[in-house]
Amino acid sequence: MSELAFRSIVDLSKSYKSGELSPVAVIDSCMKRVEQFEAKLGAFQALYTEDARKAAQAAEKAYQSGHRIGPFHGIPFALKDIIDVEGRVTTGGSKEMSHRISPGTATIARRLLAAGGILLGKTKTVEVAMGGWGTNEHMGTPWNPWDLKIARTPGGSSSGSGVSVAAGLVGCAVGTDTGGSVRLPSAWCGLVGLKTSEGLLP
Repeated sequence: MSELAFRSIVDLSKSYKSGELSPVAVIDSCMKRVEQFEAKLGAFQALYTEDARKAAQAAEKAYQSGHRIGPFHGIPFALKDIIDVEGRVTTGGSKEMSHRISPGTATIARRLLAAGGILLGKTKTVEVAMGGWGTNEHMGTPWNPWDLKIARTPGGSSSGSGVSVAAGLVGCAVGTDTGGSVRLPSAWCGLVGLKTSEGLLP
């Protein structure tokens, strides 16, 4: 299953549609890599493995019955842990908010879920998303996956999002960017990060 880890989400979507791949096989591949690398990398603040598997099974049944929602249907993704999902804890990378239950779902998360995306978990961030190195001494700093022997900074503030994609734990991840918080971890982890025009994505 390791060959699935670095396939693009465009490729995954096409493969779902053609029947070459299934959402269950892809989420199982993600889980396998999480089990293999997450203890070392520490990319995630929270993992929703049981719910992700259920969502993958539902997506697979939808594809089999010809009820594809759209190109994002069945695609695993992660959210930076400052983005609210109703009923889930959103810490903002701060111990002060480590028990804060989100009262609602952010628009970007709601749209991705409505499009059939499978939320694998929330990724670590610099405390309150303020910092470019990606370090967080209170909640943990993810390891840059390009060196598993020495802890190297991943860039921030969307540190866990960058690490999770670079390590093949998930196909795509959402971060936030005011002064480089998507672009820095993307560059430092060998990825491409998109900072959209202000106001384009709510």
